[in-house]
Amino acid sequence: MPHLIESVPNFSDGTRLEVVDALAAAIAATPGAHLFDRTSDASHDRTVLTLAGEADAVQAALEASIAVAIDRIDMNVQHGEHPRIGAVDVVPFVPLDTTTMADAVALARAFGERIAGRFDLPVYLYAEAATRPDRVRLADVRRGEYEGLRDAILADPERAPDFGPRRLHPTAGAVAVGARPFLVAWNVNLATTDLDLAKSIAAHVRESSGGLPRVQAKGFRLDDPDCAQVSMNLLDVGVTPMWRVYEAVRDEAAAAGVDVLESELIGLAPVRAFTDVADHAGVPAGLPVEERLRAAGAWMRLRGADPSMALELRLAAAGEGRDAAGGPGVGGTGSAEAASGPAGPRALR
Repeated sequence: MPHLIESVPNFSDGTRLEVVDALAAAIAATPGAHLFDRTSDASHDRTVLTLAGEADAVQAALEASIAVAIDRIDMNVQHGEHPRIGAVDVVPFVPLDTTTMADAVALARAFGERIAGRFDLPVYLYAEAATRPDRVRLADVRRGEYEGLRDAILADPERAPDFGPRRLHPTAGAVAVGARPFLVAWNVNLATTDLDLAKSIAAHVRESSGGLPRVQAKGFRLDDPDCAQVSMNLLDVGVTPMWRVYEAVRDEAAAAGVDVLESELIGLAPVRAFTDVADHAGVPAGLPVEERLRAAGAWMRLRGADPSMALELRLAAAGEGRDAAGGPGVGGTGSAEAASGPAGPRALR
């Protein structure tokens, strides 16, 4: 059976539409690769693309987009709020369907070695693909960010890459390549501009501060919309479902006299993430899954809530040449089934 894989590469450019278009086009032009989402954010100067398909097609699409990024993004002039180490900051491989995590690890390691050789690019393996315990956490790989790594990679033997040269690429920096379970990148925007409140709520909900298991969170101040944001990665919605996180953020904000403005999903989420919310919200189990997903989105005040946000529905629709809601889709091999950015922040991948 072919290996089905999702990947969510993060690129360090969220301001130049022509560059984002070129990155997306490189993926969409690859036979067998389906581009499902593109999200760009100017404040973070970052673009997140979501693609899926058979492993060979996904790898080919990723390699094509990396070539574009190296050609078009210069880290010497790039600035943004989000941590990053290179033009292509991070490339995760996520197993789907019958693909195992061991399969994803093997793919990530082989892919990292290949792009290191082709692009003369230092590659760090992280998450399940890491070969060292101090590189499992992406935050540890990114320590010092691009500017700090520029010196550390030369001077500190512990910062030598897993593949590629013992120096940063002159313009593209370095890249982290890994394998991990499905990560839901999700943000809750508050009806306030109080950054301190967003940071306080983030500290309350994130696991590292004694909060909810398998939740990462940071507080940010946004310009568009003009608000404070709790930006989160939900590392395992089977352990901590979205509804539990939403209620924790909502209740902490309410204690400070602040409402939730909206929430927003970066990329896609598994059907289970939505149906868990629907169950908690009392949405009848007998309704069609599309209706249950819409109701779950409404309960979370999810911006643009739509069944096409569920990966399994999007993959099935892509295979049938229609959109996830059941209508005619763009279909076809290598089709770009995605909304154009910029949309919103800000995956902490």
